[in-house]
Amino acid sequence: MSLLSPRWQGAPGRLEVVYATVSDPGRGLGLWVHHELLSPLQGEASSHGWVALFRPPKPPVLERFGPQPVPTATSSRQAGDAEKSQPARPAGWPAAGDAVLDPPVMRGKAGTLSWDLSWEEPGADPLFTFPLWAWEREVLPGAQIVPVPTTTFSGTVAVDGTAVTLSPGARGGVAHIYGHGNAERWGWLHAELGDGDLLEVVAATSRRPGLDRLPPLPFVQLRVGGKDWPRDPLAAAPLLRARLGLPHWSVRGTVGRWRLRVEVDIPGDQAVTLGYRDPDGASATCTNSEVADAEVVLEHRRSRWETAGAWRLTGTAHAEIGTRP
Repeated sequence: MSLLSPRWQGAPGRLEVVYATVSDPGRGLGLWVHHELLSPLQGEASSHGWVALFRPPKPPVLERFGPQPVPTATSSRQAGDAEKSQPARPAGWPAAGDAVLDPPVMRGKAGTLSWDLSWEEPGADPLFTFPLWAWEREVLPGAQIVPVPTTTFSGTVAVDGTAVTLSPGARGGVAHIYGHGNAERWGWLHAELGDGDLLEVVAATSRRPGLDRLPPLPFVQLRVGGKDWPRDPLAAAPLLRARLGLPHWSVRGTVGRWRLRVEVDIPGDQAVTLGYRDPDGASATCTNSEVADAEVVLEHRRSRWETAGAWRLTGTAHAEIGTRP
């Protein structure tokens, strides 16, 4: 099964997300397309999402699509004299209004925005921000992975009918989330560092009672030269510290002989703010920018600390802060 295949099996109380984020420096644009399947604890599952276009110095444009009920097949089996039915997951990603997700294609129309995008099948391996075993066994309240960590995007995006064709340098990634809902609070960063190197950060505090009082745990995967660090993001998370806020947030820490510092700035005039809904009905708010700034410094200790890598992104980092409500 593809890492982008739907995971939802029809159970209530689940949230599943696939989103793509793109930077096009040649056009000075950033793009976010977010598809979400919400299966509430009570009621019918639905598919919805949003698309946001960032085009500095103009203000970003945000439009929502859906919600639309998710059609599910029904499987039946005979148990004595009683017939029991179970909802079965949809065969593919359900449409939401005029928005369609059919990897590697995303297309649709919502309000003033329309898009027709595709990405190249990547040669790069998936990036597991959360360990693969945690993703497969669903042992955590939620998990995120990046099946398409870096690739070239092509196609068009239009505002009020005026289309722009993405330049050959448009690049981004596609991530997949599955779990019981959003975190209590979170920070997210996708930073393409060049030459296939990239950094993915998810720093989050769980909503589970007791865990919701803890500081956010940073799950980090830094890929440099085809090698991913740290080896085990779950084991490394307690050794890192995240300070979440707006417009600036950061992650710092030392794992073995390696030290990481990440500084993120989300520009207030180039961000969108929107509400989320969890399967239990609770609300959350996120502030997102696909034209954010970031500084990443990796150091290695031998006889002393030495800089192993340093990167600065201006207007090409993808970043988000989530809060309650």
